[in-house]
Amino acid sequence: MPKDYSLGSVEIKLSPLERFAQFLQSRGKRVTRQRRLIVEQVFSHHDHFDADELIGHLQDLIAQRKLSRPTVYRTLAELTEAGLIRKMTLSGRGVYEHEYGYPRHDHLHCEICNRLLEFQSAELEHLVAEVAAEYRFHVTGHRMFVTGICAECRRRQGIE
Repeated sequence: MPKDYSLGSVEIKLSPLERFAQFLQSRGKRVTRQRRLIVEQVFSHHDHFDADELIGHLQDLIAQRKLSRPTVYRTLAELTEAGLIRKMTLSGRGVYEHEYGYPRHDHLHCEICNRLLEFQSAELEHLVAEVAAEYRFHVTGHRMFVTGICAECRRRQGIE
């Protein structure tokens, strides 16, 4: 019977927008219409993305001058600081993923197409806990990227 490495779910009390509003309020800022549009786009689906991809999704609003590129970049930094998204660097490129409301997980990273596959493993969590206990180390989190070549790229290159 194959193991299930799919991500579980995490219960959250506040929506991402409500959590972001709390964060902004704690810093004397408010949720502007522009920030709301960006948060809604970021959390409309679960994909890894970079700033340019997000700007592409918001291009109509940028063209209509209802949103600016600097606002997108500032809001991404605020969302990261708020713990709603996480920024990772892959192949020299800044990539974001949802942090808030998603379980701890790890990644398989294709070195050719840069695809990220997410997985969750109880065995890996147990191993990390065991090693940490042996070294009396308090774990606050971990991030693992296994690099290689995905099945699609191997197929395209004739590698099996």
